[in-house]
Amino acid sequence: MKPATGYSNRPTSDDPRDVEAWGLTEAARRLIHARQAPENPDLLRQALSLNQRLWTIFQTSMVDPECPLPKDIRDNVLALSIIVDRQTFDRLIDLDVNKLDRLIDINRAVATGLSQRPSAGTVTAPAQAAAAPTPPVPKSPAPPAGGPGKLSISI
Repeated sequence: MKPATGYSNRPTSDDPRDVEAWGLTEAARRLIHARQAPENPDLLRQALSLNQRLWTIFQTSMVDPECPLPKDIRDNVLALSIIVDRQTFDRLIDLDVNKLDRLIDINRAVATGLSQRPSAGTVTAPAQAAAAPTPPVPKSPAPPAGGPGKLSISI
């Protein structure tokens, strides 16, 4: 595994679940830091960009034909990633640091789920995030046909 660079802290384990939980926690931490510095829009853009890259990695893992996770978990992670995409793009447009709670809550909830150890016999592949409790999310319209990932999921 390539060591993390440019971070004030690093994952303490090489376990993929721990690394993913650390990444989500780090992204949430940076979003919180950006919220505390509303006069610095570049800080918010950087935090949103990091969070978007992380969730893009999850999306890519979920659509990989060799992903060992059950279809329902993959679908849940993809649906959650669509919410993260929408929230991220909305925040990149309005740069409203007062509307970051949903992204922060999602990252924290999924990181908490990843930090819990599965029982024997369960799949321990990366991005098993959908097993995490997620905060309630209001319904939003389905993405346009042919939109990001060409998924048509209503939440």
